[in-house]
Amino acid sequence: MSIENKVRSYVLENFLFTSDSDALANDESFLRKGLIDSTGILEIIAFLAEEFGIIVNDEEMVADNLDSVNNIVKFVMRKQNG
Repeated sequence: MSIENKVRSYVLENFLFTSDSDALANDESFLRKGLIDSTGILEIIAFLAEEFGIIVNDEEMVADNLDSVNNIVKFVMRKQNG
């Protein structure tokens, strides 16, 4: 399964409580849509650590890295490629 599919499935199942892929666009802001709060961000960070072996540093906890499926995918790819 691709990074995108794993992240997308996680968000759909854990925050929207659905498997309907039409419920969320990849570029849709989690914060603007009201899907995720600060606790949700911590859950996503824990998911990234478990699923991809990524450590998210304090300075990386920003919307540019964690506020949409697309942002997370790009962030994971950057971290994996060093």
